[in-house]
Amino acid sequence: MFTETLTRRSRRSALLDLLTGPHGVDRYTELVDPTWTRAQARAKIVAVRRMTPRSVTLTLAPNRAFTGFRAGQHINLSVEIDGRRRTRPYSPAGAEDDRLLELTVGRHDGGLVSTYLVEHARRGMVVGLDSVAGEFTLPEQPARRMLLVSGGSGITPVMSMLRTLRSRRHAGEVTFVHYARSQREACYRDELREIAAAMPNVTVLHGYTRDSRGSDVPARFTGDLATAADAVYVCGPPSLVDAVREVRPDAECESFVPPVFTAGESSGGTVRFAAAGVEVVDDGRPLLEQAEGAGLTPESGCRMGICFSCTRRKTSGAVRNVVTGAVSSTEAEDVQICVSAPVGDVDIDL
Repeated sequence: MFTETLTRRSRRSALLDLLTGPHGVDRYTELVDPTWTRAQARAKIVAVRRMTPRSVTLTLAPNRAFTGFRAGQHINLSVEIDGRRRTRPYSPAGAEDDRLLELTVGRHDGGLVSTYLVEHARRGMVVGLDSVAGEFTLPEQPARRMLLVSGGSGITPVMSMLRTLRSRRHAGEVTFVHYARSQREACYRDELREIAAAMPNVTVLHGYTRDSRGSDVPARFTGDLATAADAVYVCGPPSLVDAVREVRPDAECESFVPPVFTAGESSGGTVRFAAAGVEVVDDGRPLLEQAEGAGLTPESGCRMGICFSCTRRKTSGAVRNVVTGAVSSTEAEDVQICVSAPVGDVDIDL
């Protein structure tokens, strides 16, 4: 019965696209409401809260094209700034089964999208949603004793995990440790206090790195927090992730702070940006930086190989992933130009 219903819907959809061609029905329905699209996931901001001076919490109503997420995953959010579409990955903070999406965006110094959203996000604004992904996820059968660690805006994926555990009525021990600059900048502090009061199996601890008043733990992560845990999850700045993994190499981790790449040696090859008709001599930097240095403006997002918005077709030549060190074949393939550096002559469809 379910298959038959899907088949009927598919036939109706195909008929609508045929009747409204060449653009399809979405081009007409989005004139009435930008979220009325079947093929593109979009969402309307229905609430805006500013819990701290350096963050904004957005409640989004996604359209039917959005298919959901797993606790801990991230979503590419797109917003138009000065006429250009900008994309960044953000992790929902809500439980997996919530009807609405909640994103808390922390302002990053020099961050274009985060600053724009903190200052200008408003009810009624429509944003794009795309590419739900990420291996930093809560398992279907969580460990009996869990440690969740977050720093700054890295609180969102572990907050999603905690809310999902609450929704599942998880009975195991959970310790939630969050680091912020000060008590004033600690997102979700009141809600975390309420969760800990309502769930005897949950312990919430805060550490403040600049103004230590009100801290429950030292400003820097200490190993004693991790010794009793069966599973450890950490999301935050690289320094926090490194500190946790030094004690628990098995910790699941995530970080949305772009790594600093040291330019490698030039391969001496020629990089050809075919669509633009531009050629440059490889200087060892990732292809995205070389394209921008040549005056091109390719779409890009996270600049760290997570959001995939900078993916372009490599038609010939080999590239090296500057994160993993892996070298590609010379076959035509899609590559992420933000983390790919040339190895000899390379042609890119850009």
